[in-house]
Amino acid sequence: MDGRKSQLGASLRFTLSLWLSLAIILIAAAAGVYSFASATDEAHAMQDHQLRQIAYLISRLDAVPSSPAARERAGDGDFDARVVVRFLATVGGFMAPKPARPPEFSPALGDGLQTVSVGREQWRVFVKTNDRGVRVAVGQQTVVRDAAARASAIRTLMPLLFLAPVLVLLVAVLVRQIFQPLKVLADELGRRPEDDLGQLNPVGLPSEVWPFVAEINQLLARIGRSMALQRRFIADAAHELRSPMTAMSLQAERLGATEMPAEARKRLDALSAGLNRTRVLLEQMLTLARTHDAGRNVSANVSLKKAICEVLEDLAPLAEQKGIDLGVIDCVDAKVDAPLVDLKILIKNLVDNAIRYTPAGGRVDITVSVSSGRVTLQVDDTGPGIPPEERDRVFDPFYRVLGNGEMGSGLGLAITSTIAAGIGARIALSDAGAHGQGLRALVTFGADEGGRGK
Repeated sequence: MDGRKSQLGASLRFTLSLWLSLAIILIAAAAGVYSFASATDEAHAMQDHQLRQIAYLISRLDAVPSSPAARERAGDGDFDARVVVRFLATVGGFMAPKPARPPEFSPALGDGLQTVSVGREQWRVFVKTNDRGVRVAVGQQTVVRDAAARASAIRTLMPLLFLAPVLVLLVAVLVRQIFQPLKVLADELGRRPEDDLGQLNPVGLPSEVWPFVAEINQLLARIGRSMALQRRFIADAAHELRSPMTAMSLQAERLGATEMPAEARKRLDALSAGLNRTRVLLEQMLTLARTHDAGRNVSANVSLKKAICEVLEDLAPLAEQKGIDLGVIDCVDAKVDAPLVDLKILIKNLVDNAIRYTPAGGRVDITVSVSSGRVTLQVDDTGPGIPPEERDRVFDPFYRVLGNGEMGSGLGLAITSTIAAGIGARIALSDAGAHGQGLRALVTFGADEGGRGK
């Protein structure tokens, strides 16, 4: 939970959406308060104007009630609407009678708008005296006025109440849409294999991000040059060491042809074996450097069956020496898009590993199949296999499984993984037998998932 909160706090999209939403809410609240107050005042002003109009209309009537009873009937307004009319002054010596029902306004009220208390109620009253001396009071209960004003003000607020959530949601959608190109760029980087240092394309990105993209491209270029220098150094070193190693191997062979004590012969054999391992290591380092520099360009359709046959011709003596049954169970003459040299190195490394780690008298089987338009190469052996927790690490350069007793440099599967990534193939390691006996190497061509499997 803490990690989630930290991620949200560091999110520019979340921060921008939050502050914009808060700004919209605050502005909407301020606008709502102002609109409510303004609409309430306007409603009260209209109600006051209505009282004036009623008073002026009554005071200008040609036939003004002359008797107290007539004035009483004229003063009976719509009490349910809380708008009442009362006559306050005397006309022709007659005093306006006391109304049959409240409210009763005081005759001492002056002309004009005023708020008066009648019993426990507040009334807004407009008093008008006409030319004949008749005083008319038109009143409305303040409770009714306030209720009507609030209703009018709330109707004014309704658009803001609906608009604010819509704007907040719209801000979230727009911010997410604006940041979508950055997410697309991040997904593109996440899908890239580790050896792809191509330049990022700033097209479609906001101009504010272009400086970052330019700096990232420069960093990728520097990393690419650094890696190229390292590979070049390894290749040059391995190349320079080939000649002295070859000379030392020849000297060891000549020395082995001479007579020497058994102890010296034993030490010479160990020296020859070490020289041979070093020579193989140098060759693999050169091969690894070449496969890295080869890039991802493929040549043309190559017969997988032909490549397997050529590899078996080279490795058959090694299998016969250990008494291993090496053969092809099923081999469809399928075509794959890969350089023939790289394809042969890939197959040779897998079969060579299977032969070396299979005990004497075991078997190594090769199968080629085609399913759903994809070509699959399968190499099964009856060796000790590889623990599941180490099957990813064996593709790392110079990593070797301990306790197998076989000599090697740990570069074979690294070279195989690099070649597979270059030709768009996928390698997966699993158990060959039902009881975990042996190892199965499965190469799927055309998987385009960047090399090794999980």
